[in-house]
Amino acid sequence: MSEAAGRLFLYVEDDPLSRQVMSLMVDSALPGVELALFEGGQDFLPRLRALAHKPDIILLDVHLKPIDGFELLAQIRADVDYQGARVIALTASVMNEEIAQLRQSGFDGAISKPISVTTFPGLIERILGGETVWHVV
Repeated sequence: MSEAAGRLFLYVEDDPLSRQVMSLMVDSALPGVELALFEGGQDFLPRLRALAHKPDIILLDVHLKPIDGFELLAQIRADVDYQGARVIALTASVMNEEIAQLRQSGFDGAISKPISVTTFPGLIERILGGETVWHVV
């Protein structure tokens, strides 16, 4: 059985196609994982607190609008109940300066887009195992 089974992941993404792809990928590659989807960062903390339980991993698109992933990360880190949450950036921006900014901002890792259905399950297993994963290709 996968270490991911029985877990809750939250994916915050404003692009409908990206949300659909993530949902299909989790359903097919990570059986037993519940995926919560937020369309964007509006009313983020109240919606986060309203989930049935704390997400095991929060996957944040960095280039959300009007509230970007960096601001959402700051909200998470400022909240005593969630400041220790595992937050992974999902981004198509993989220039060295951008990755350095993600690290300095306090993300626990990053996965570049487009996400590979082949490598994604292994990356998630490593994150759940406590590794810091910076998979940018």
